[in-house]
Amino acid sequence: MRVEIWSDIACPWCYIGKARFEKGLAAFAHRDQVEVVHRSFELDPGRAKGDTVQVIDMLARKYGRTLEQARGMEANVAANAQAEGLGYRTEGRDHGNTFDIHRLLHLAKARGRQDELLSLAYRANFAEERSVFDDAVLIDLAVEAGLDGDEARAVLADPDAYADDVRADEREAAELGGNAVPFFVLDRRYGISGGQPSEVFVQALEQAWKDRDVTALTPLGDDAAACDADGACEVPRTDAPGRHV
Repeated sequence: MRVEIWSDIACPWCYIGKARFEKGLAAFAHRDQVEVVHRSFELDPGRAKGDTVQVIDMLARKYGRTLEQARGMEANVAANAQAEGLGYRTEGRDHGNTFDIHRLLHLAKARGRQDELLSLAYRANFAEERSVFDDAVLIDLAVEAGLDGDEARAVLADPDAYADDVRADEREAAELGGNAVPFFVLDRRYGISGGQPSEVFVQALEQAWKDRDVTALTPLGDDAAACDADGACEVPRTDAPGRHV
């Protein structure tokens, strides 16, 4: 069985959703027979490369909030991340265009190191003092993930490298009705949107495994926090992890 996950490094619910999915997968009896493929989705494709802004400032402008209110939004997301055992910095993070990161993730996929690079990029972006919008940082992450540094550097230097793969992923998401991330598709039969609780993923995996002859894409799970195509991210209460209000 194949699980495809559309996500973006800039999306906190993708970071949280990946951890929740992995917990669900670990509890699934047939986990060794599940192939996980990560696919590209950009939250801010119109932003120019190198045009970065602090996340708190971006949130305040986007939602018309004060800086203090934006900090409160980030604190709520941090509480959800920390509940999953994830590190999360609420200050000092950058926001920018993620196209180059997605291109490197396709290189990593071709070399069998996609999940490793994605996990490192999430950690760098949300938990560490490292900007994933800096080419030098991206090359370091690629090497940490087991990729060749020169090959990663060559991909970043060539704007066409793996660009078609990124665009193809984004077209597929639109064709499948995915307009927010994280977006999970199980064997092209069932779709799950948002950072759902891990038990929802267990139930979905079990249902998809049982109904492997189903051909239509069916949504599973209630609404959950996600980041949409305009870059807007739901921010639930801290007493209701994974749910938006």
